[in-house]
Amino acid sequence: MSRPADIERPRAILFDWDNTLVNTWPTIIECYNDTFHALGLPRWTDQEVRDRAHGSLRDHFPKLFGERAGEAEKVFYETFHRIHLERLEPLPGADRLLERAATLGCYVAVVSNKVGQNLRAELAHLGWGRWISRAVGAKDAKRDKPAPDPIYLALDGTGIAPDHSVWMVGDTPGDLKCAHAAGVLPVYFGGMEILSERLREFPPRLHARDCHELAALL
Repeated sequence: MSRPADIERPRAILFDWDNTLVNTWPTIIECYNDTFHALGLPRWTDQEVRDRAHGSLRDHFPKLFGERAGEAEKVFYETFHRIHLERLEPLPGADRLLERAATLGCYVAVVSNKVGQNLRAELAHLGWGRWISRAVGAKDAKRDKPAPDPIYLALDGTGIAPDHSVWMVGDTPGDLKCAHAAGVLPVYFGGMEILSERLREFPPRLHARDCHELAALL
């Protein structure tokens, strides 16, 4: 796989975190199931969690749990803090992808809807700070993805403008919507079989099925 001639090598590459660089679905699924159980609500199937569990908790939980959002968030994070580091699993080739991006002189950052403190704890646990210059998570900016604020914060002070020399890589429509809103290049990460109608509104300019394909595009 090679990069199209009309798309330049990035000056900066911004990665989503969950299920773009690391596999966190087992953790997310368990956290949701414990939350539903504690609140006496029907559990979602694993696939329903994968389909529905997008966006930051501060945006998603009030819609999902209404007045019980605070209670739900407390249960969710009790489970999360108990298991998230021991379950953390880099996706195949993620470390080599980050190393290649940094070696090519790209500014590398993470833009995630995971709470910033938890995001940075996971990054430190993996020892990836040698490649990743900044990690912006939920509640770090005024608004979370899909608003463009986290991208602007990730680029703040770098001298790099939010244009198509900046790649935003992620596995959800929210990542692509965020990229379009900020004016950077949207890169979809993941299998084509999960592409949906939601992606047509905010189409990607590039697609990579895994970390190896994305490294080749650089």
